[in-house]
This record gives sequence, structure tokens and C-alpha cells, in this order.
Amino acid sequence: MGEAKRRRTTGEPAPQREKRKHKQSLLWGGGLVVVLALVGLTVYLATPGSGPTTALPSVPENTPPFPAELDRYGVELGDPDAPVVVREFADYQCPACASFARVHEQLRTDYIDTGKVRLVFFELPLSQHRNALPAAQAARCAGDQGAYWAMHDQLFASQSSWSAQGDPLRIFNGYAQNLELNEGRFERCMNTEQRRDQVEASAAIAQQLRVASTPTVLVDNIPLTRPGWEQLSGLIEQQLEDQ
Repeated sequence: MGEAKRRRTTGEPAPQREKRKHKQSLLWGGGLVVVLALVGLTVYLATPGSGPTTALPSVPENTPPFPAELDRYGVELGDPDAPVVVREFADYQCPACASFARVHEQLRTDYIDTGKVRLVFFELPLSQHRNALPAAQAARCAGDQGAYWAMHDQLFASQSSWSAQGDPLRIFNGYAQNLELNEGRFERCMNTEQRRDQVEASAAIAQQLRVASTPTVLVDNIPLTRPGWEQLSGLIEQQLEDQ
């Protein structure tokens, strides 16, 4: 069931007006843990791409909706009242995440800019990727100046340039300059790790839901088994038809 249809059926308010307590969010999220854990292995083994698939993934009819209260820990793009929500858990240093990031432009053009989809991006820096945490902080620090998504795109597009660096901050500062940000403000944000707590809170949500790999992508409460444009757009269209 699409998010908008579910809200109409249950009388639940739109996400930006929700004021549920965090404890309730944790309980609602519990029902998704099993689904995400089971799908996680499939996502991990699958090679991201846009090849043909035989069928769209699905979840049991009684699967609970994704706990929308948790969206506040991610970074959102699009109409808060969009009928379909795409949620992505990603690591900036993950090559498969960089591959999936290539579909973002089409996602924005076809669905986000038209008010059909809201995207929520959760940073999940993996321990084996030493530069993933500072990269996520760079995106958050750029977000302080209204450039989160511009830095997001730059980090993924140039992943090979900074992922193996011993200290990537100089490169990130260069990206901030290219984006015409206030360089002093950006550097202070990075040097003092002002946004580390936000990134760690985002990662904690992923761990709470037992997200097993990156990228993990959900359309409403349905995890993709093979992240790529064909499956993503197919599920979005299916959910839109269900409104």
C-alpha cells in the first residue's frame, strides 16, 4: 500500500505533522526488521544494475509500514506529502552505492520534481570504509549551506578520487569551493565534526532495522532485491497505481 493511501485509510497525518514518541517508532520498526534481514542477503549477493528482472519484489500483505517517525534522522528531498516514499541506506565509499547514485537524476526528474516521490537518504558509513564517515559529514556540512544534495552528487561522482586517501579533507574542501560554499564555515564544520552526531544517528537507525548491506533501498515498505532503475521505477509505478 502506498504511503498516501495508507494515511487516508488510517487517518494518519502527513509525515511533517507527526509527533509520535520515539519509543513508538522503535516498536513499529520491529516488524520491518525480519523483512530487511531476509532481503539483506539477497541485496548483498546481487550485483546492482539495471538488467531485466522477472518480477517485482513484494512483502507479505500484513507487513507494517516503515515507521515514518524515523525519517527525521535521514536527509529528505521532495514533497513531504508525496504519495510514495523511497528510502535509501548508503555508504559514500561503497562502489555499489555510487553505481546506484547514477539513477538519482532520473528519479528526481521523473518522480521527485513532479511531486510523486519523497526521497529519504540515510547515511550508513561501514566500518571497513575509513573515509565514509568524513564523507557523510562533508555532505551534512554542505547541507548547512543548502548544498547537501550537490555535495552528495559530487562525492559519489568522484568517489575514486578520495576513497583511498589517507586524509580526504583537502579534497572535500575543494569540493566545497567548487560549490561556492563559505569555505571557512565548511572547514570549521569539518574540523570540529559538528555533524558527526547526525551521521551516527542515521547509522543507528540502519542498525536498529538490521540493514545488512549498502545500498539498501525501499519503496514504501518494500525492499529492492536488485537496486537499479528498472526495479526502482517499476515499484514506484506499482505503488502509484495503488493510490
